[in-house]
Amino acid sequence: MSIAELTGIDVPTGLLIGGEWSKGAATFPVLDPATEEPIAEVADGTASDALDAVSAAHDALPGWAATPPRQRAEILRKAFELMTARSEQFARLMSAENGKSLRDARGEATYAAEFFRWYAEEAVRIEGTLMRAPSGANKILTLHQPIGVSLLVTPWNFPAAMATRKIGPALAAGCSVVLKPAEDTPLTALALAALLREAGVPDGVVNVVTTSKPGPAVEAMLNDSRVRKLSFTGSTEVGRLLLRQAANSVMSCSMELGGNAPFIVFDDADIDAAVEGALIAKLRNGGEACTAANRFYVHEAVADQFNAAFAQRMKSMVVGPGLDEATEIGPLVNEATRSKVVGLVDEAAGAGANVVTGGGAPDRRGYFYTPTLLDGVPSDAAILGTEIFGPVAPVVRFTDEADAIRWANATEFGLVSYVYTQDLRRGLRVSEALEAGMVGLNRGLVSDPAAPFGGVKQSGLGREGAHDGLLEYTETKYVATDW
Repeated sequence: MSIAELTGIDVPTGLLIGGEWSKGAATFPVLDPATEEPIAEVADGTASDALDAVSAAHDALPGWAATPPRQRAEILRKAFELMTARSEQFARLMSAENGKSLRDARGEATYAAEFFRWYAEEAVRIEGTLMRAPSGANKILTLHQPIGVSLLVTPWNFPAAMATRKIGPALAAGCSVVLKPAEDTPLTALALAALLREAGVPDGVVNVVTTSKPGPAVEAMLNDSRVRKLSFTGSTEVGRLLLRQAANSVMSCSMELGGNAPFIVFDDADIDAAVEGALIAKLRNGGEACTAANRFYVHEAVADQFNAAFAQRMKSMVVGPGLDEATEIGPLVNEATRSKVVGLVDEAAGAGANVVTGGGAPDRRGYFYTPTLLDGVPSDAAILGTEIFGPVAPVVRFTDEADAIRWANATEFGLVSYVYTQDLRRGLRVSEALEAGMVGLNRGLVSDPAAPFGGVKQSGLGREGAHDGLLEYTETKYVATDW
């Protein structure tokens, strides 16, 4: 069955460079994680193709930067309207190439479109400042100007939202872009590019290079002096490598990297609410999210109650192909991801953790793994120090608030943390003490286009979303003048 038949959307499969679709010299397959079968062939771009895309973006930059903010805003608003009208098709496309359930994919399609609307509104709010120098000798005028050609490297787990969260502010600020989507999920990016052209984005402002060999292509672009911005979402390991490469040209970098989110449940928490929040924080997208709760620290007084309720909900979840309406947990994205999850759970169980529910892969074709709850996980288990990226919740019991905070902070990561307590003073006190860029206080979901998304420590640099995300694509110019 073709992609158009599966999803209701006709997806281009070539490279988009300078407003033209190119087949490229070779192709690579896109697999359905539920069947392990190819569903499309897309162009396999080379380093040379990537540099052609940079040339196209560089040529288009002056005209787009000079385009009035209101005109840029109207194009982004049109993109929002088009994506909203086609949200079901985009959801089905993401389920087909990523494996996520339609429920999760529909949520992502809506969320992704909102970045176009938010940055349509922000495009006309790129404000400068004017003040008198303290000495009185002159005036201080500041302007925010487009930073230039921007390289956007996006992951496979949220193929629409991670693209729009970068494209929206870049275009709003007046930058041209080259988008390099993950090789596991290139179709959504290509569909978005076609939509943006339909919305009125000029040729060359948005370019897309799909490739099965991202290393050489990205390195070539980072070594091109015409590229002035890198925005990357992915693993900390790859982020470190890209930062080293970007340092050669002192390139501005926004990095949204790995996480190891703690989920803390205190003895006074509303357990029903905590379980609902855990289901969102852990099992949304099958656990394949940098914001996914990775370690559960549950107070000894309520651990049995929390585990029983959480395990019961896990057991009742329907595991199946993402495109099936009944599915709540789809397959993992590929065999490597599933093998990693299998290894982490087996190691923890072998070290003494109790498998409350799940603990294995069902006997069926596809990269499936059963929702799993582990209790009594040893403090030195690898699963507590590794981003799981699967539907597995390891539980560690605690009795002292200070221990929970110390254990939560005992990681090189600091993207997001979750806290459940009915004591507002405690909740705010603990939120302030946690080393994370974001905290969900009695909430299992923190993402919002209007909120600054990002982490501390080795979870990243800079922020996406909010007004902060717009400023990531600008340079501040200071003009000294007087009258």
